[in-house]
Amino acid sequence: ALIAETRDRLAAEGLLGRLRRPLPVLPVAVGVVCGTEAAVRKDIESVIADRCAGYPVVFQETAVSGPAAADSIVEALRRVALRPGVEVVILARGGGDAPSLLPWSTEEVCRAVAACPVPVVSAIGHDGDRPLCDEVADLRCGTPSLAATAVLPDLAGLRRSVDAVLER
Repeated sequence: ALIAETRDRLAAEGLLGRLRRPLPVLPVAVGVVCGTEAAVRKDIESVIADRCAGYPVVFQETAVSGPAAADSIVEALRRVALRPGVEVVILARGGGDAPSLLPWSTEEVCRAVAACPVPVVSAIGHDGDRPLCDEVADLRCGTPSLAATAVLPDLAGLRRSVDAVLER
């Protein structure tokens, strides 16, 4: 019921229907908000290693569940988005039961996502999980690995494209 009330308030203000910002093709740096010692960090680091080893990624760890998590998430998002060079932020959390995902559906987190100065990709939970921040984010991905794939360039693919252009 609380999520439905929050959704209604955000929709009435146009935050759910707002224009989505495009993701940068080659961001200077990527920000990631995730839990402390989170498995999702390893998932994202694996995608980095496969697609573009050494790419600049700034991790900002935070509480991802519990009573203080919403405030912690808002602060972590603010901090990472203000880091020099960060042009897109991934919100990443592994799956969990409905109560553990509740902070991601709070009004504070949703407003912080909408107000973020750079595009935000929501990758909270697994494919079936749909916290409210998914509806406010610029892009929603079913897993943190898919979010990293959407945000990070594929250097091998870019090289092939450049080589093809040079050949023409």
